[in-house]
Amino acid sequence: MVSPSGPRASTQEAIASEDYLPAGPLSLVTAGEAPRTLLELLLCMGIAAGLFVVVCSSLVWNLFEPLLLGVQKADWSRVIIRPSLLWGFMGSLFLAFRTVLWFRYRPFPPAVGSDALALTVIIPAYNEGPMVRKAIQSVLAADYPRQQLEVLVIDDGSTDDTWTHIKAAAMRHPQLVTPLRFEKNKGKRAALEEGFRRARGDIVVTVDSDSVVERGTLLAIGGPFRDPRVGAVAGKVLVYNRTQGFIPRMLQVRFVLSFDFLRAVQSTYGTVYCCPGALSAYRTTVVRQVLEPWIHQRFLGVRCTYGEDRALTNFILSAGYDAVYQRTARVHTVVPWTYRKLCKMYLRWDRSYIREMIHFAKIVWKRPFWPRMISLVDAVVTNLRYPVGWASLVLCVTLSIKDPATVLRLFCAIGIVSSLNMLYYLYSERSWLFPYGILYAYFSFLTLLWIFPYAMLTLRSRRWGTR
Repeated sequence: MVSPSGPRASTQEAIASEDYLPAGPLSLVTAGEAPRTLLELLLCMGIAAGLFVVVCSSLVWNLFEPLLLGVQKADWSRVIIRPSLLWGFMGSLFLAFRTVLWFRYRPFPPAVGSDALALTVIIPAYNEGPMVRKAIQSVLAADYPRQQLEVLVIDDGSTDDTWTHIKAAAMRHPQLVTPLRFEKNKGKRAALEEGFRRARGDIVVTVDSDSVVERGTLLAIGGPFRDPRVGAVAGKVLVYNRTQGFIPRMLQVRFVLSFDFLRAVQSTYGTVYCCPGALSAYRTTVVRQVLEPWIHQRFLGVRCTYGEDRALTNFILSAGYDAVYQRTARVHTVVPWTYRKLCKMYLRWDRSYIREMIHFAKIVWKRPFWPRMISLVDAVVTNLRYPVGWASLVLCVTLSIKDPATVLRLFCAIGIVSSLNMLYYLYSERSWLFPYGILYAYFSFLTLLWIFPYAMLTLRSRRWGTR
């Protein structure tokens, strides 16, 4: 870590003492940072045993499904059962493969004061209120050489007091913070574009205005850029308002599984699919190479608005650069705390997911051989969960009329799989929130299955959906 000295050091210490990080312990230790312990060994054994059971169960069901289910060969339900079981077997094998890559993943060494590149942090804000000041404070409190840091904060035509908070932070730290303001709302892409064009740093870091970074985040996220092949780096996203209700607590567990597991796996072959808006870093020269097609991106004849993070990642991958994950670069972001807000967030995410998966299918052929092959298998196994899942649900409802125990078996299966996922969560985050991950599995199955089909039917929508 950098140890600042002089007047700037005292300023940094003063900022760090302010209350901008969420209260209460989030986790005790993080995978990759803690020494090997008995608990860690037991969790590894539990994961291995769970995978063995899942793979063997899938194999048994595929081989003996007619006998176990008592389904006649002429029964129409076999048309659904067989593909579902086959996909389950493929998925369990791929999960085992992912797990091996996850254990192989190691965070990149952080940058140090002597080799820290000039860095520009861009914070786009719209109607964020006092939260934007916390975002700025967290960046200024981070360990990074002051002479190598600049902060650009863009008010995207806010109609509340966001600009007041931005100006206050800029007046307090005029040498570090540059405030910019749009007279009317232009959208997040336009705000980021303004920052990308003005940035003086060799690296640009984007931080959402409702997010706060930890003290070591900037040095950590700058570390991977020692490798000239790296064009983008994804940070680890955690929940800021996790004490606000059961939805934020569930999302805390969900985010760890999504960011620490999936992105760590993808990072091992240099193909992280989405560097999140809450915290990502880019090589400035690379961003400027793809800036024009990114800002003018269109889909189905409509200019793209949301999903700017996944889109930018795709353009950087298409330019021949790697996108990686840095576990030690951590950010805490505000998440929805009501069902309505949660659905709006997932609708936006799923629409951009569909659009960018189509884009990724066109550019994946530019990746090196093994990243290309792994990505193709990943895309097939992952996306088959939608048709297979819905077909299985229809079958489950149909069979439950004759055999109500079918529903019980389905819910038991959800509980078993989600319990295995909680072993992954506990290995990554030693936190007592893990039961919320099991709760999320049932919550998602019962209340969120409609979102993806609806997103497919409304792909041309340009509404941001959260304001």
